[in-house]
Amino acid sequence: MNWKVLRTEEDYQVAIARTMNIFHAGDGTPEVEELALLLLLVKDYEDKHITLPDLDILEVIKLKMSERGIKAKDLEPVIGSKGHVSSVLSGRRELTLKMAQRLRQYFQLPAEMFLKAS
Repeated sequence: MNWKVLRTEEDYQVAIARTMNIFHAGDGTPEVEELALLLLLVKDYEDKHITLPDLDILEVIKLKMSERGIKAKDLEPVIGSKGHVSSVLSGRRELTLKMAQRLRQYFQLPAEMFLKAS
């Protein structure tokens, strides 16, 4: 198929379906080149048409805690005292840069998640 810029949802869905079909194409095959092109086209379409909701970093942290079976007391080495952990998780206290850095590393989160648009 001759691929062009994806302009409609239908174009996008066709490209996604084809991408999934050839995703494990072997090196040196024509499908590898097609896959590379499709990934670029899909990314371009998504960048232009799909916006992800802003995530509340505290909700993300709580979700990660739940996924890992972590209790608030387990974050004391990362955030600080029991009171600090409680204040941060309840939203009464802002995350400091140092806390954000430690939480980012601890949970392996992208740094961008800790940045809020003003």
